[in-house]
Amino acid sequence: MPYCLLADFVVVVHFLFVAFVVAGGLLVLRWPRVLWMHLPCAMWGALIELFGWVCPLTPLEKHLRGLGGEAGYAGGFIERYIFSILYPRGLTRTHQIVLGILVLAVNAAIYGYLLWRRRSRATPIP
Repeated sequence: MPYCLLADFVVVVHFLFVAFVVAGGLLVLRWPRVLWMHLPCAMWGALIELFGWVCPLTPLEKHLRGLGGEAGYAGGFIERYIFSILYPRGLTRTHQIVLGILVLAVNAAIYGYLLWRRRSRATPIP
């Protein structure tokens, strides 16, 4: 039973990480120092989706479920928990690439706005 609880904890952490990857740039708007934590996380999340890699948290969760006597599942975290909500038919390679590009686009827009805002403050008004 403790292994199943640990696996559930890994799922919660994984979900929060994915949410931070996608929307963490919004936190940077309020707290600019979060940038140093968000930028590498966003890049990692985008690389995982763009290259079809497996996040290390997925095998950890599956391993803990196995130790807890539960059956594992096929596919990855996005496929199982997030993508199944959005697209019940399943995750394809094209969907993964679109998700990776979406992560990059959302965060590029936020960081672009931050740069624009910073430069506009630095420009003296005549």
